[in-house]
Amino acid sequence: MTHPPINVVAGVIRRQDGRLLITQRLADDTLGGYWEFPGGKVEPGEELQVALWRELKEELGVETEVGAQIHHIVHAYPDRDVRLYFFDARIVSGEPQKLEVADLRWVALDELMDYQFPEADLPLLNQLRGGVAP
Repeated sequence: MTHPPINVVAGVIRRQDGRLLITQRLADDTLGGYWEFPGGKVEPGEELQVALWRELKEELGVETEVGAQIHHIVHAYPDRDVRLYFFDARIVSGEPQKLEVADLRWVALDELMDYQFPEADLPLLNQLRGGVAP
């Protein structure tokens, strides 16, 4: 790693039918237009689960219950290094809205690869789809 790492959290939110919530990054964001699991940057001194709860409320307007960490990866992009923590999360109140995201979709596991995700998310996508986690 060549840059100070940025801590990022993301939630894997499932509906009862098994579909997963993914969101599209705003066009003017880094990796604009890419799809991802909702979440965002951890503020200095903030606990990971608290950061995810906050980000989901800000981006989607929902109250969530953040569960166990299900994946962690450190990924070096050309201009930044990211420590990405994925957690199971469940919506306890509200319907997801596009407050700070370009779009959102509920997708089946076998549809995930139809969307362009950041490179750092690929190991988790493989894990969710039944592949071998790194």
